[in-house]
Amino acid sequence: MGIWGRLAFLLLLLSLLRGLGQSAWPAAAAPALRWLLGDSACCALLGLAVLAWPWLGPWMPRWLSLAAAALTLALLPTQPPPGLRWLPADLAYTFKILRLGLNIWARLSRQPPDTFVDSFERRVRAQPGRAILVWTGPGSRSVTFGELDARACRAAWVMKAELGSATGPSAREPIALLVLPSQTIPALGLWLGLAKLGCPVAWINPHGRGAPLVHSVLSSGARVLVVDPDLRENLEEVLPQLQAENIRCFYLSHSSATPGVRALGAALDAARSEPVPADLRAEIKLRSPALFIYTSGTTGLPKPAILTYERVLQISGMLTLCGVTADDVVYTVLPLYHTMGLVLGVLSCLELGVTCVLAPKFSASCFWDDCRQHGVTVIQYVGEVLRYLCNTPQRPEDRTHKVRLAIGSGLRAEVWETFQQRFGPIRIWEVYGSTEGNGGFVNYPGRRGAQGKTSCFLRMLSPFELVQYSTETEEPVRDSWGLCIPVRPGEAGLLLTQVLRHQPFLGYRGPREHTERKLVENVRRPNDLYYNTGDVLALDDEGFLYFRDRLGDTFRWKGENVSTREVEGVLSVVDFLQEVNVYGVPVPGCEGKVGMAAVQLAPGQAFDGQRLYQHVRTWLPAYAAPHFIRIQDALEITGTFKLVKSRLVREGFDVGLVADPLYLLDHQARAFRPLTPDIYRAVCEGAWRL
Repeated sequence: MGIWGRLAFLLLLLSLLRGLGQSAWPAAAAPALRWLLGDSACCALLGLAVLAWPWLGPWMPRWLSLAAAALTLALLPTQPPPGLRWLPADLAYTFKILRLGLNIWARLSRQPPDTFVDSFERRVRAQPGRAILVWTGPGSRSVTFGELDARACRAAWVMKAELGSATGPSAREPIALLVLPSQTIPALGLWLGLAKLGCPVAWINPHGRGAPLVHSVLSSGARVLVVDPDLRENLEEVLPQLQAENIRCFYLSHSSATPGVRALGAALDAARSEPVPADLRAEIKLRSPALFIYTSGTTGLPKPAILTYERVLQISGMLTLCGVTADDVVYTVLPLYHTMGLVLGVLSCLELGVTCVLAPKFSASCFWDDCRQHGVTVIQYVGEVLRYLCNTPQRPEDRTHKVRLAIGSGLRAEVWETFQQRFGPIRIWEVYGSTEGNGGFVNYPGRRGAQGKTSCFLRMLSPFELVQYSTETEEPVRDSWGLCIPVRPGEAGLLLTQVLRHQPFLGYRGPREHTERKLVENVRRPNDLYYNTGDVLALDDEGFLYFRDRLGDTFRWKGENVSTREVEGVLSVVDFLQEVNVYGVPVPGCEGKVGMAAVQLAPGQAFDGQRLYQHVRTWLPAYAAPHFIRIQDALEITGTFKLVKSRLVREGFDVGLVADPLYLLDHQARAFRPLTPDIYRAVCEGAWRL
């Protein structure tokens, strides 16, 4: 019986004593005295009690209570459980989670449901002149609740008029957005307008081109695509394919130079800003789709993860759990096609009535200046953001700011410590989760290096398991009964979160097999069902969780998930490459893993570093571009014809270990150049920036 099982048994014993009319305090006081005073002092105290028995007898408890105290001492360890010290924090956080969940359930159970749109409209009526958004990019300006609502209403009426047929918003079909950060304010107005109509919106990564872009649009189920005019080239490359699927395309601008693509700008300017009736979205349910946010999974292409109205409110409630109030000012540099940027950033601020400062992109040199200028008190991050801030030259005003909270994910312990030492005692809330996942963790005590914290209470609300897995098959290891094998405390295990009625896994829009591929059955008992996160974590004795690795065909670099299959597909069209095997390798001093490709040259072809550089820059986002190339005579495969990655990952780009020719992506030379021992040392020492 584990320690928590013993504690549960003793609680039952105390209840039984009370039911029999016996004193329960000796059983409760015995372990407390032992843990507080130690065995020696406890034995001395017990000896004094025996000597004083003639005088203390009338006040001593009955023998049944004393027997219960002795049983308690025998069952419990000599030292308190390590996690017991966090009991007050565990109880407080569990209470917050329960209150948030009940509030969401009550809101969405109403008829019509009380969604984030209704909350936004209440804020508009109460504080129309309050600045809710501050844009720091070109044409910097602030936007009030009233102005944002007017934009949203005009967008709603325009889209309803343009698409009011059976294939439009009345059918609750998704609408896809493809916009750059420069169009953040117009895009947010359009999104809120579509939300007023009850239409789910698919936010597509604007860095995708060609086949991945077509796949993203088609997989969303959208019949309408609204595009940033600055992405005209990207759209025109795939426009015939989209039009063949009867997808209507619009520019978020006042003019269009592309035949077959209309502009929405003039109609948006001329539209009325009257309120949109709430009955247009009356059919919305608790688990109706609100958003589709794309994530790269094991299939290699972006998949639209389903975010329901319930899920959106759960994520946006994170700011409240972290102690953010309406008096705060939140600063985010994260893109809107990310859950962190759109839901945890913008939507959370709309829910709370908190001013949100939006930067077009991350700039380490401008970060703190923006915070000081706008009175920022809360910042969002992914692990790389805080590391980049720590790598900037020190300045006398480093601690001159009002920031009190930092909320994000992927922060290493050493960066955590360095950041707080340099920029002040900023409270860091590290969060673990995924867009499509059905669970997550929050490091609410603030333990450095931990990605989250759990307890027996939270584990009852949101069950999960860390299980043994095979590094070859990347699947859970089974015992003789066909069940998964849990790891011991401190050991790394594959994280599986249980799928329950109150904790569903809705997966992705599109083919059902994409969702089913992420599910695992018979984990702890026959016929149970869990979601496979693909992440390897470790759980210590105190309930803290630590990220160890990521399985599957994806790895993380610069805060982004990189699909190896997607990168392989882009590289495979290069005519001098015959076979490609992409994987991630660790780099000293960097979070995540950087992309590397082992390639086999086509017969009679030579490696052309300049051409490959141009191809990569054209067709891949910067974070997905491989930084190292390894040329092999033949790529190793398994008996089932799968590319072998494990050995390649172990060898990495070590010039002293790898005999094959190695090349490095060099932005200055605009080519892949040979990796020399000197450059290798510079990369490992951090002198060569990746």
